[in-house]
Amino acid sequence: MIDLQQLRTARGVDLTAWPPRYDTAYLPSDKEEYWLPELECAGEAERSEIVFGKLTNQIRYAWERSPFYRRRWQEAGVSPDTLKSLADLARFPVIQKAEMRVAQETNPPFGDLLCIEAEEISRIHGTSGTTGRPVVFGIGRDDWDRVANAHARIMWAAGIRPYDRIIICSFFSLYVGSWGALIGGERIRAAMFPFGAGIAGQTARAVEWALTVRPTAFYGTPSYALRLAEVARDEGVNPRDLGLRILFFSGEPGAGIPSTKRLIEETFGGACIDMGSMAEMTPWMTNGECRHRTGMHLWQDIVYAEVCDPDTYKPVPFGREGTPVYTHLERTSQPMIRLASNDRTRWINAPCPCGRTYPRLPDGIYGRYDDVFIIRGKSLYPSAIEDALRGVEGFGGEFQVVISRQDSMDELLIRAEYIPAENVEDSIDVLRTTMGEKIRARLGLRPILELVPQGTLPRTEFKARRVIDDRDVYRTSVVRTK
Repeated sequence: MIDLQQLRTARGVDLTAWPPRYDTAYLPSDKEEYWLPELECAGEAERSEIVFGKLTNQIRYAWERSPFYRRRWQEAGVSPDTLKSLADLARFPVIQKAEMRVAQETNPPFGDLLCIEAEEISRIHGTSGTTGRPVVFGIGRDDWDRVANAHARIMWAAGIRPYDRIIICSFFSLYVGSWGALIGGERIRAAMFPFGAGIAGQTARAVEWALTVRPTAFYGTPSYALRLAEVARDEGVNPRDLGLRILFFSGEPGAGIPSTKRLIEETFGGACIDMGSMAEMTPWMTNGECRHRTGMHLWQDIVYAEVCDPDTYKPVPFGREGTPVYTHLERTSQPMIRLASNDRTRWINAPCPCGRTYPRLPDGIYGRYDDVFIIRGKSLYPSAIEDALRGVEGFGGEFQVVISRQDSMDELLIRAEYIPAENVEDSIDVLRTTMGEKIRARLGLRPILELVPQGTLPRTEFKARRVIDDRDVYRTSVVRTK
């Protein structure tokens, strides 16, 4: 059994209260591996007892404060009394983003999920709305402090320390990811450099500033890190000379794709750390790798994650693939309880060299179920194409997937960049053959390949969007290759 009195005395964490109370003066020594070893390295039964206690309080709180949850749970025939064990959580219905949008359209701006008074909100964030009406997040001040503490714990596991200087190259806006990295680093007492992103010419300035300020850690998306390296080389700077020892990421699957992780580490000479769940689930770092980089730990005592069948939303056994379903355990302002992510992953419950005993996602989050495209009866994901291409020497760093139909047959075109060589025509032919074989081995079909010079395809400072449906482009490419 975890000694809660000892935890409160030694670590400043009071788990006898809900939500838990954290002493903001507490900080491990630089040499310590763990922030809260009593929880991070606990046996499954011991930690489950803590998780269940938090979950019981969270669900009863939402039942009493949120008309949304009371209505949904009554419709499903469940209530706080249903919860007799952690396994009983699977009896509660999942919620989807679409439901949240409807609730907020009916009761703007926060819907009837909000569990605090509107005047208690201290931060307003939300989704970008690129795939539908934005979802608004109302976050209370106490929740914001707990978010900072949670992110600090997980960043500590990644190897971030107070002596680090962290450059954040991501948007500071409604997008909550940058803010989570910022307040987590501040809680660790690292020096934070919120550089931002999105302004024309800003990447070149980031290279200049990095050479001046000498950050030791980087936060952004994997796509943007590779863009930063590309711009650095254009400026005559070796990306390794930026001195980044840790690069931690969220927002897209790249840092969990083996070839992309390897490329980032070889490019910068630093550790590539994969993190991230969903903005709605802030603290989003609760899927986060440790410094050993064996896959993302699920920090179950902060946000409880189940990996579930994407159709039934029942938990799948360890070793199986499914979609994460997330539940807040310490959220008072707008808790998410069994929020379905529709991301695609696999979980295991095997030892990690770091000593933490959380379940892990050994391959990270490697796609979304709604990202799948079906070509000739095969289900394909952009992450598989990225992994195949980044393993090919001569690949120029960016690609697009074009899905179309020729007559009655589905077709797949992949437009990929190449690094120019002295004998361009011969090298392109060899590269096209190599890429085609790699992709065919990975996907089970041979696409049409169009190779374009490095720098041709658009770059991004946020989440890469590489799949398009453009029939005219396909027809033009077919004509050109005949």
